[in-house]
Amino acid sequence: MIQILKTASILFGLLTVLTGVVYPLGVTLVAQVVFPRAANGSLIEKPGKPAAATNRGVSQPATAPGTWAGSDLIGQPFTDPAYFWGRPSATAPFAFNSMGGSGSNQAPTNPALTDTVRDRVKALRDADPGNEVPVPIDLVTASASGLDPHVSEAGALYQASRVARQRKADAATINKLLLAHIERPTFGILGQARVNVLRLNLALDAALAKTNP
Repeated sequence: MIQILKTASILFGLLTVLTGVVYPLGVTLVAQVVFPRAANGSLIEKPGKPAAATNRGVSQPATAPGTWAGSDLIGQPFTDPAYFWGRPSATAPFAFNSMGGSGSNQAPTNPALTDTVRDRVKALRDADPGNEVPVPIDLVTASASGLDPHVSEAGALYQASRVARQRKADAATINKLLLAHIERPTFGILGQARVNVLRLNLALDAALAKTNP
């Protein structure tokens, strides 16, 4: 009996060290060497001083001393009409809560979803009066995770006229910047053309000084 307990204890200790120390450290080392950017959150950096937290979504936690403004993988809430807006988020208790990524799980026949979509369409129309183009579906519905950092190409193009007007910029300049940030389907077949909203807005700030307060 004592021999069995001794053997079991030795195996338990060895497996604890192997799976609890050696393996995690090995995976971390390989990730930092081979995929350092992905292993550290695919952060998007903003040159110069750290980005301040604003309602535009270009933000960084107060505890971070660096210059990063966000992540390629997680959306941020933009409400300023001079910026491109991302997909709505159904996460709680606040939008794009990475600790609780989820969708609304509301069925298409749910009146609450219909009302929510109607309100979102109205908000887009109110921010861009005169734009009669049909509102792309991804601008008024949340993704399954609630963290999607992209909008479709159509979703970005729909907002170009509003952004140009708010920035008092030439529409062709905004469209050129937008088209330069379109990400094509992975391997040419996976997914659809999309635009990373945070990257586009950072490029927008770099190219054009915001003219309205």
